[in-house]
Amino acid sequence: MGYLILAVRFLTIVPVPGREATGAGALGRAAWWFPAVGVALGGCLVVADHLFAFVFPPLLGSILVIGLWKVLTGGIHLDGLADVLDGLAGRNAERRLAIMRDSRIGVFGAAGIVLCFLISAGALDALPAGRHPAMLLLAPAAGRLAPLLIGPLFPAASPGQGTGAAFLEGLSPWAAPVSVAGLWILAAALLGPWGGLLLSLALASVLLWAVFVASRLGGLTGDALGSSVEVGELATLVAAAALIHLRVI
Repeated sequence: MGYLILAVRFLTIVPVPGREATGAGALGRAAWWFPAVGVALGGCLVVADHLFAFVFPPLLGSILVIGLWKVLTGGIHLDGLADVLDGLAGRNAERRLAIMRDSRIGVFGAAGIVLCFLISAGALDALPAGRHPAMLLLAPAAGRLAPLLIGPLFPAASPGQGTGAAFLEGLSPWAAPVSVAGLWILAAALLGPWGGLLLSLALASVLLWAVFVASRLGGLTGDALGSSVEVGELATLVAAAALIHLRVI
């Protein structure tokens, strides 16, 4: 239970009681629980979405759902995305990493947060109301699968330093395939046979993002891993909106 408590406390602002797992690599070992925490987060969003749909018009309801989504996570992954976007403007890997360590947010980071929020809200609003529950369950889980997927594929940009390196140290190479299989089953149950296509598009987007970021930084950092969560969530919502618009699902 210690690893589950650690996963919930790390990924959300929910104050769960109990003693979390500690020690070197504990966060990586807790990653087995990340997709499950994503599904639980999605369940909270489904309840909120039903309430907002009753009280507010559709677009405002979607904006409020996305806002609640980011609040419940403490904005930790948005912060990672902003840091990465700022850092990518550096002239070399060393300078990029230095920019990412700076707590101040730059133009690229601020623009990235705004665009991520707007596109997410627009994609959710574009989905038929009957599809909201499925996507609000799947997208947070797919996002939290992202670090498990890319972690074993790339080295740490700063070995032995920071949360990212500690996460990669304890991450099992089996966490990703087991979690991917579980989410494919969930996607098929929620969306039918095309659910696997949706999940594949989202995870392919995560992999492409990771390849680009790792090539610019010389590996992965905690911010890079956090940004992959946002990319996974955003890609899931956008892919769903596109596939539904094209009448594929």
